[in-house]
Amino acid sequence: MELLKKHIRTVPDFPKAGILFRDITPLLESPEAFGRTIEIFAERYRDEKLDRIVAIDARGFLFGAALGLKLGVGLALVRKPGKLPHDTARREYSLEYGKDAVEMHKDAVAPGQRCLIVDDLLATGGTAAAAVELVAEQGGHVVECAFVIELTGLGGRERLAGAPSFALMDYPA
Repeated sequence: MELLKKHIRTVPDFPKAGILFRDITPLLESPEAFGRTIEIFAERYRDEKLDRIVAIDARGFLFGAALGLKLGVGLALVRKPGKLPHDTARREYSLEYGKDAVEMHKDAVAPGQRCLIVDDLLATGGTAAAAVELVAEQGGHVVECAFVIELTGLGGRERLAGAPSFALMDYPA
């Protein structure tokens, strides 16, 4: 894990004062660190008999696509509204000051499919919780939600509607 942690850059006061932003771009710039990240995830999920990786817009796409390729599992996308071209299901979630939403194609997950939700970061959990709900609405089963980083102390895990979660690294919020 030390290899991965040394490739996470902390940017103070971004996007606003008082926030310590955990930047994954150095990890993505390192073939060794990015490759190790995917390998750790693959080792964890290799025997789970997954049917679908559900990747969250946008950095989750990077990890989800690479992991899906490694495991031989198809990819479903959870995106910001208006970005998917076919019939979509939509879930709104609360932010600190307002609401946001994500969408997924209505045929992205078949009933009974075993799904892994993947994103780069778990903070308050709103986006991931919406993804869990979208998978459940289509009849899929969330095996786990996987994150590169979890910001602890923000209650993200508690918002995931009972879906288990795993993070490679955690940092205090």
